[in-house]
Amino acid sequence: MMDLRELYQDLIVDHNKRPRNFGKIDDTTYYAEGFNPLCGDQLTVYLNLDGDRISKVTFEGEGCAISTASASMMTEILTGKTMAEADELFELFHQVLVGEIELDDDTTLQLGKLAVLTGVRAYPSRVKCATLAWHTCQGALHKQHDGISTE
Repeated sequence: MMDLRELYQDLIVDHNKRPRNFGKIDDTTYYAEGFNPLCGDQLTVYLNLDGDRISKVTFEGEGCAISTASASMMTEILTGKTMAEADELFELFHQVLVGEIELDDDTTLQLGKLAVLTGVRAYPSRVKCATLAWHTCQGALHKQHDGISTE
């Protein structure tokens, strides 16, 4: 039987090889460009809102497997969420990855499949890979179009 670590690795590999919602949204008004100078990952996040609810979120760019998988999972999880829910999820995800909050059953439940990325906590330079798309999405939501960096 496959152990949990293998299952997590498989999910990251799957999202890296077949990223969901990859590409540009035409006529979007919410977007931001992000860059991780440590490893060279760069991406652009595009959002469409219906009121304060995210109706569509996509990304394009190049990055490592963790960066791409995180961006792909983010697009799936944030679609349908309100701006406030997206902000809350970003804060929780970021706090768990930087070690400000311990990963317990409740936090794992709140993160859903994002919990697979929490293993990067042991590798501080990889935290920036996992959070690049999220920082960039925050920039898009709050109309900071470019210059989003993990530094």
